[in-house]
Amino acid sequence: MRTGRPAVPWRDVVRFAVAIPAPLAVAVAVEGGIEPGATLSAGTFGTMGALVATLAPQAGPLREKLRRIVTATAFGALGLLAGGFATGGGWAPVAVIAVISVVAAQISRISATMSLGSLQLLIYTALSSGFLTSLSWQTEVAFFLLGAAWATLTTLVQTRTEAGDPDRAAVAAVFTRVALLLEAADAAQAETARRELTTALNDAYDRVIRSRSHHAGRVRELSELAGVLNSAAPLVEASVAAARARVPVDDADVAAVHDLAAALTGERELPGERPPPLEEGHHTRRAVRHGVRLVWNVVGDPEERAGAAAVRPATGPGDRLRDLVDRTLASADSRAFAVRLALCMSVAEVARQLLPSARPYWVLLTVAIVLKPDFGSVFGRAVQRGAGTLLGVLLGSALLAGLSGSPWLLVAMAVSAGVLPWARAANFGLFSVFQTPVIILMLDLTLTHNAGLVRERLVDTLIGCAIVLVVGYLLWPQTWRAPLDQALHDAAVALDGFVEAAFTGGPADRRRARRRNYRALTELQTQLQRRLAEPPPISTRAAAWWPVIVALERTSDSVTEAVIATREGGPVPDLAQVAVLRRAIRQLEEDVRSSAADDDAEILAEGVLAPVAREVDTARRLVRENAPGRRGRR
Repeated sequence: MRTGRPAVPWRDVVRFAVAIPAPLAVAVAVEGGIEPGATLSAGTFGTMGALVATLAPQAGPLREKLRRIVTATAFGALGLLAGGFATGGGWAPVAVIAVISVVAAQISRISATMSLGSLQLLIYTALSSGFLTSLSWQTEVAFFLLGAAWATLTTLVQTRTEAGDPDRAAVAAVFTRVALLLEAADAAQAETARRELTTALNDAYDRVIRSRSHHAGRVRELSELAGVLNSAAPLVEASVAAARARVPVDDADVAAVHDLAAALTGERELPGERPPPLEEGHHTRRAVRHGVRLVWNVVGDPEERAGAAAVRPATGPGDRLRDLVDRTLASADSRAFAVRLALCMSVAEVARQLLPSARPYWVLLTVAIVLKPDFGSVFGRAVQRGAGTLLGVLLGSALLAGLSGSPWLLVAMAVSAGVLPWARAANFGLFSVFQTPVIILMLDLTLTHNAGLVRERLVDTLIGCAIVLVVGYLLWPQTWRAPLDQALHDAAVALDGFVEAAFTGGPADRRRARRRNYRALTELQTQLQRRLAEPPPISTRAAAWWPVIVALERTSDSVTEAVIATREGGPVPDLAQVAVLRRAIRQLEEDVRSSAADDDAEILAEGVLAPVAREVDTARRLVRENAPGRRGRR
């Protein structure tokens, strides 16, 4: 809910300011002024397409930007066509809106790119249902696609002027985060740095694996980057262990990690000599030096990079289809959200038909944006969208009133559009403040804005937010709970697998299990953050689970520390004690769901497993304290 302070992305600012208003500017120039008619309508649809294709790409490889642009544009065009069946009155438009909402909710579960596409489907279905022009639907879609093509061209131009490879930058960021973890001055900084390292690792693996799976033309380079990531596993483990043990590492190792990051980004060549091996000192210091030397060899030798790359297991069409069904139709959360979205959009469609408004689609549009299908915080978005839209309506209306009929309105649109990339990174509500004037100027350019029209727009916004808060939020019992059970279960299962691989598996198994474990913890943190954005009692209950997540993270770090100690000559743990630890970890899920009496028996473990046992004991105690039945007794 807080407003961040991101740096101003000047290249994006220029691209937004140029790409979005350009189709309308061309229409005004052809028409010789702002005059209602087919020409201005064509420019409006061109600006709609430009708006979609400009907002769609995010930081990342060009192929991913293009994929998001194509997906958003295709679904936006589909929404323009579908909205034609939702015009007029009666129950037929309500049914069309409901069906489209269900489809949008389901496809949003496929991926983040498809979630963006589903949002565009809802938005442009809502717009097309009430924004009527003299143009044929073929012409509307054609100019929409032309506007999107123009915005795509500006994205390509910007990408060509930007230096660096995002895939290499993502891999280099891992080593930058490792260096920050090694330089952490205290436990709090180390904990933050370790989380940032986990995020960087997840992002790097996601980018490289996704790129390898879809683009054969760069297999060699991407395989080398995957090899660098895989070779970094011992260094990552050693860094986590050193930070947990609060053992200062050699300054030469920190400098070497920075050199590795700079070599990957191409800033400078890797120095010729790697740090010499350490034979004395704490075992974590020796492990860090060993990890640095391993990565140094791989980064400095392309053949080593290619040889270190792991081969992805092949997945057939059947596996992909089953995974798709599991995430959509077979998911209870997905089905429940589809019902909520369809119900809210149907109520908004009824309101559209009943409201005597010049632009009745605004209610539908508000509901679609606030309840957008990405399973985030509904309450937080409704509050921010409502407040942001109200301010944006006042700003847009003031611009229309002061510059009515003047080409300077296009300059005002360009300024508002230019602020969007910065506002998007700062706060969703702030983004709405500047997005709303762009939409108002785009759609209402020829309307005479008086106090009555401003009042209608404000009322429509409040009605849309109220529909989301009441029909999509308050009436659903699960929104008043903080259900983290599934995410906590997944984290416990992943931790159990990590413990098993750490003491009974090989290096490759341990690397994969560690990634799964920390990825599950990241997902648990994400679920918690979403619920912290809700009002009490949801946020209060969710906040009570934060110590549990910290305990699970500390348990994972202690396992990593035990692995390093064993690898550096420490005593190999007894497999019977490992089995006891795994049984206690698996008991975490039952502790969450049961209200059984407290079990104060400690896990007995010796050697490198003793710290792990202490952390598991702490996690179980915290879970029992927050179990539903126990909370009720308190």
